[in-house]
Amino acid sequence: MDQTYFALAEWLLLALAASLLSIRLGISVALMEIAVGIIGGNALRLEITPWVNFLASFGAVILTFLAGAEIDPASLKENLKESLVIGFLSFLLPFFGGMAFAHYYFGWDVNASKIAGIALSTTSVAVVYAVMVESGLSSSRLGQAILAACFVTDLGTVVALGVMFSGFSIKLVEFAVVLVIALLLATPAAKKLFAAYGGRVSEPEIKFVFLILAVLAYFAVISGSEAVLPAYLIGMAMAGFFNKFKETLHKIRAVIFVAFTPFYFIKAGALVSASALYTMAGAIGIFLLVKMATKFIGVLPATYYFKYGTRTGMYTTLLMSTGLTFGTISSLYGLTNNYINSSQYSVLVATVILSAIVPTVIAQKYFFPIPAEEREDANDTQTTMVERRSES
Repeated sequence: MDQTYFALAEWLLLALAASLLSIRLGISVALMEIAVGIIGGNALRLEITPWVNFLASFGAVILTFLAGAEIDPASLKENLKESLVIGFLSFLLPFFGGMAFAHYYFGWDVNASKIAGIALSTTSVAVVYAVMVESGLSSSRLGQAILAACFVTDLGTVVALGVMFSGFSIKLVEFAVVLVIALLLATPAAKKLFAAYGGRVSEPEIKFVFLILAVLAYFAVISGSEAVLPAYLIGMAMAGFFNKFKETLHKIRAVIFVAFTPFYFIKAGALVSASALYTMAGAIGIFLLVKMATKFIGVLPATYYFKYGTRTGMYTTLLMSTGLTFGTISSLYGLTNNYINSSQYSVLVATVILSAIVPTVIAQKYFFPIPAEEREDANDTQTTMVERRSES
């Protein structure tokens, strides 16, 4: 037990350091948590225990739920076409580009190349949402369109992994049935519970949301799918309902940013081996360039087609170039099932985690969008943040 508390103190110390550095340097706390995770994993030999894995996993689930719940239905309908097009291209070109490059340039076999293509095609909803919240864009039209596009990309990743490797099973059908039932009943059940027990100190509303997410995560995992997929769908299904209960969403956001997501992002950084970065830097750098180049080839022209403008188009493309959750999941799936070896796994995971850092830093520092409509959509605090970023 003493060692458990010592390990907890280490993780919380890193989380606090990341928060303070984020404030001082003006960099997203998610990126700083990944950075301190790299230091902790290599210099401090940070231990990833089962309870850390649980907190990190459930943190990703809740964060993905919030990303879906904060998408306004009217805004989603308005931006549906561009989100579908951008999201689909964001998946398709990196998937085929990464797969072809792994096979023909590095000589990986067909299955390993497929895993590489899937890992490089991803976009991280978790990273993008965390950045959107800090930047004050999560409720803006642009933020809503990007978050919806992220989901389309990751849906393509999940489908590709399932079609190419997992196959069809009765458990997948059972999961689909449970998910449909949850999508139909979650909002009516929430209305009754919030009306009868809302506003209490014990916060039954938050416990209700966590219960739904845990049940759906269980059915997703045993079916061979991923826990974060139903979380986003249930969040979108309840988005209209939560428009009237923003305070509850803010409470959930406060809980996960303190108690869950630091473990998720720090763990992601801790998985990066410094020796692997050194010995396989060339392969990692090439894969990162392939991922970003194919994202640009697919997404940037689409942003011009939808009249995003140069600055906003670059910002959107860079955020769509990020990767984390599904990239590491697909890489781990390939390693566990012997489709890739440990060296290939290290290259892919390092590439995926670096893709969560490099494009985001460039986007936030040099291409942060400042159109009038974004300033009008944000509140006073968010507007001040945007203006400060534009001045810097």
